[in-house]
Amino acid sequence: MIQEVYVTSPTDLVAAAKLKMMRCNVGGLPVVDDKKLVGIITHRDILLAGGEALGLKVDDLMSKDLKVAEKQTPIMDITRIMADKGYQRIPVVDDGNLIGLITQSSLIRALAGLDDDTLPGKRH
Repeated sequence: MIQEVYVTSPTDLVAAAKLKMMRCNVGGLPVVDDKKLVGIITHRDILLAGGEALGLKVDDLMSKDLKVAEKQTPIMDITRIMADKGYQRIPVVDDGNLIGLITQSSLIRALAGLDDDTLPGKRH
């Protein structure tokens, strides 16, 4: 699990979120309002919306109906959601607050033994 997550705010401009994604080399940003996860915006969302979307607020374009994991969610449940839905990232929350992010690449690294202690719900 990535614990230091780059985020954006629902009031940020889509253009600013896109720039942050490019500078941080990430494909999506959780949208956080006062520590609460309220959505997610991805590079794909922005591309599909077209150039006029850059002047919108993140709130206008973000996905709000999210699949999330909690710290104790078994990793197999997370991988099943990712595989079934085609998601590349799953936010991890505690009482609605964002505490981390599971991405396809972080999952592969953890399963390969490169980040042994970073998966939520890992059995020892």
